Amino acid sequence: MSLRDYTKWNTRASLLYALGVWTMIGSVGIYKYMGYDVVEVVKREEEPENPNRVVHSTPHSKTVIIYKENFVPYHTRIYNFFNGSDGK
Repeated sequence: MSLRDYTKWNTRASLLYALGVWTMIGSVGIYKYMGYDVVEVVKREEEPENPNRVVHSTPHSKTVIIYKENFVPYHTRIYNFFNGSDGK
Protein backbone atom coordinates (compact mmCIF):
# COMPACT_ATOMS: atom_id res chain seq x y z
CA MET A 1 0.00 0.00 0.00
CA SER A 2 1.20 3.45 -0.75
CA LEU A 3 1.28 6.43 1.59
CA ARG A 4 -1.76 7.91 -0.17
CA ASP A 5 -3.85 4.82 0.74
CA TYR A 6 -2.88 5.12 4.39
CA THR A 7 -3.89 8.76 4.56
CA LYS A 8 -7.23 7.94 2.88
CA TRP A 9 -8.01 5.27 5.47
CA ASN A 10 -6.85 7.53 8.28
CA THR A 11 -9.16 10.32 7.06
CA ARG A 12 -12.12 7.95 6.75
CA ALA A 13 -11.54 6.49 10.21
CA SER A 14 -11.25 9.94 11.80
CA LEU A 15 -14.47 11.09 10.09
CA LEU A 16 -16.29 8.00 11.36
CA TYR A 17 -14.93 8.62 14.87
CA ALA A 18 -15.99 12.30 14.73
CA LEU A 19 -19.48 11.30 13.61
CA GLY A 20 -19.80 8.91 16.56
CA VAL A 21 -18.58 11.49 19.06
CA TRP A 22 -20.96 14.18 17.80
CA THR A 23 -23.83 11.69 17.84
CA MET A 24 -23.06 10.89 21.48
CA ILE A 25 -22.81 14.58 22.44
CA GLY A 26 -26.11 15.30 20.68
CA SER A 27 -27.82 12.38 22.41
CA VAL A 28 -26.67 13.59 25.83
CA GLY A 29 -27.87 17.11 25.02
CA ILE A 30 -31.31 15.89 23.96
CA TYR A 31 -31.49 13.62 27.01
CA LYS A 32 -30.79 16.58 29.34
CA TYR A 33 -33.09 18.95 27.40
CA MET A 34 -36.05 16.55 27.53
CA GLY A 35 -35.55 16.06 31.29
CA TYR A 36 -34.97 12.31 31.34
CA ASP A 37 -32.08 12.71 33.78
CA VAL A 38 -34.33 13.64 36.72
CA VAL A 39 -34.16 11.00 39.43
CA GLU A 40 -37.27 10.46 41.50
CA VAL A 41 -36.73 9.49 45.13
CA VAL A 42 -39.05 6.75 46.33
CA LYS A 43 -39.59 6.67 50.08
CA ARG A 44 -40.00 3.27 51.65
CA GLU A 45 -42.17 2.62 54.63
CA GLU A 46 -40.34 1.29 57.65
CA GLU A 47 -41.12 -2.30 58.54
CA PRO A 48 -41.58 -3.19 62.21
CA GLU A 49 -38.34 -4.40 63.76
CA ASN A 50 -38.13 -8.18 63.99
CA PRO A 51 -35.92 -9.46 66.85
CA ASN A 52 -35.10 -12.60 64.83
CA ARG A 53 -33.74 -10.53 61.92
CA VAL A 54 -29.99 -10.03 61.48
CA VAL A 55 -28.60 -7.68 58.80
CA HIS A 56 -25.02 -7.92 57.52
CA SER A 57 -24.08 -4.95 55.34
CA THR A 58 -20.93 -4.43 53.28
CA PRO A 59 -20.17 -1.72 50.74
CA HIS A 60 -21.16 -4.14 47.96
CA SER A 61 -24.02 -6.18 49.38
CA LYS A 62 -26.67 -6.41 52.06
CA THR A 63 -27.62 -9.78 53.55
CA VAL A 64 -30.70 -10.26 55.70
CA ILE A 65 -31.02 -13.43 57.80
CA ILE A 66 -34.35 -14.15 59.50
CA TYR A 67 -34.22 -16.90 62.11
CA LYS A 68 -37.23 -18.98 63.10
CA GLU A 69 -38.70 -18.52 66.56
CA ASN A 70 -37.05 -20.69 69.24
CA PHE A 71 -34.13 -21.28 66.87
CA VAL A 72 -31.07 -22.94 68.41
CA PRO A 73 -27.90 -23.02 66.27
CA TYR A 74 -26.39 -26.43 65.52
CA HIS A 75 -23.15 -25.75 67.37
CA THR A 76 -25.14 -24.94 70.53
CA ARG A 77 -27.13 -28.16 70.17
CA ILE A 78 -23.95 -30.23 69.79
CA TYR A 79 -22.32 -28.43 72.72
CA ASN A 80 -25.35 -29.07 74.92
CA PHE A 81 -25.44 -32.74 73.87
CA PHE A 82 -21.84 -33.38 74.95
CA ASN A 83 -21.99 -31.03 77.92
CA GLY A 84 -25.02 -32.77 79.38
CA SER A 85 -28.00 -31.32 81.16
CA ASP A 86 -26.23 -30.87 84.53
CA GLY A 87 -24.38 -27.77 83.23
CA LYS A 88 -20.82 -28.96 84.03
